[in-house]
Amino acid sequence: MTRLLIVGPQGSGKGTQGVRIAEAYGIPAISTGDMFRAAVKSGSELGTKVTEIIEAGNLVPDELTSAVVRDRLSQADAEGGFLLDGYPRNLGQVADLDAFLGGRGEKLDAVIELLVPRAESIERLTLRAKEQGRTDDTEQVIENRLAIYERETAPILDVYRAQGIALEVDGVGSLDEITARVIAALEGHGLTRSAAA
Repeated sequence: MTRLLIVGPQGSGKGTQGVRIAEAYGIPAISTGDMFRAAVKSGSELGTKVTEIIEAGNLVPDELTSAVVRDRLSQADAEGGFLLDGYPRNLGQVADLDAFLGGRGEKLDAVIELLVPRAESIERLTLRAKEQGRTDDTEQVIENRLAIYERETAPILDVYRAQGIALEVDGVGSLDEITARVIAALEGHGLTRSAAA
């Protein structure tokens, strides 16, 4: 049972690293971004709401996000552990997640913080927007997202540091280098990979 959270500013590579770490530990990577993008593609009522919010460069409200995540964590594949990416992203969501997990007699085992300088994040996001033709990634939207991260998400790390489960990892380097650093940090925290993974 390994329950992880990966945190880092937009452009830190947390989505890519999250998938790699989840595979290494044999657990599902649960990304709120992926869940919301799937909703947008489906054209559902939720998708329409999410589209309007994202296009304005804003974040999806806590109640909506928490409900989507609780539903996902209740699915069978997450019973043996999970890696969360993009949630919780503020102190209110930390409380929601703690209450939900606590109700099941569970808690997070470790929180991986990818450290990436702001300039590097902006450079990566601008490049990604060009490569993928992402109209929502304008420079102004990128700056707005990074400011929200610094204001709202960075403080959650203080909570996890106080619990002794926050692990800082240098997020600059090749994909393999960063993955190796994350796994070394997790193993140093006593979290060994499953034999099946």
